[in-house]
Amino acid sequence: MARAARGLWRAAVPVLVTLAVWQAVVSLSGVPRFILPGPGLVAQSLWDNAALIWQNTLWSASNLGLGLVIGIALGVETALLLALSRRARWLLRPMLVLAQAIPAFALAPVITLWLGYGMPSKIVTIALVTYFPIASALFDRLMSLPAGLSDLSRLSGAGRWRETLLLRLPHAVPGLLSGLRLAAVYGPLAVLIGEWVGASQGLGHLMLMSNGRGQTALMFAALIALSGLSLSLWIAVEALSRWSEKRLSFA
Repeated sequence: MARAARGLWRAAVPVLVTLAVWQAVVSLSGVPRFILPGPGLVAQSLWDNAALIWQNTLWSASNLGLGLVIGIALGVETALLLALSRRARWLLRPMLVLAQAIPAFALAPVITLWLGYGMPSKIVTIALVTYFPIASALFDRLMSLPAGLSDLSRLSGAGRWRETLLLRLPHAVPGLLSGLRLAAVYGPLAVLIGEWVGASQGLGHLMLMSNGRGQTALMFAALIALSGLSLSLWIAVEALSRWSEKRLSFA
């Protein structure tokens, strides 16, 4: 209990310091409210518009969740295919390298043009952004099996499938977790970019509308909601990482 309290206090201190500096800047500089509202005004806007912000948060969270699921599934499948098949590596690896040279965020306008302003374009954008780091990190780890385990596989006569499923895949779990950490960072950013390019709902759309109407406090409130969504995702990935470290022994 005491340890949890200390952890909560350590997490709260930077937030309190940030709020204090924010309020000091607003009070001492005399900056207009429509440029930088104080934390009190933002908190009031967050309270007054709780239903609106919650509705848009659910929309963004739904897009993020579905996009992450698709991106993770495709990334894992691609990494396994490349690890299992030399022909697949010869055919697909150069294409993946070339695709990574094109920022997925730059494709958001094209995806929106093709799929419209609804949920599909946002899900595809998020899936693309999270797919590459997961596929790359997992594949690199799959191909870095220690020499001892590789020799053991050959001595036991294990085939490529059996070696991959029983040795390479458990060994590659840290690589998958590294990819998930990157996806937890890029995913919320992809939500924001996708909704900025074109959307009728979501926190990114709410930020744009608030900015256009001069409702800066509401814009900051939506940004705080997006930060909370990002933080929740990051905490979930870190919890999964700690659980994996306790349950599995990585080579």
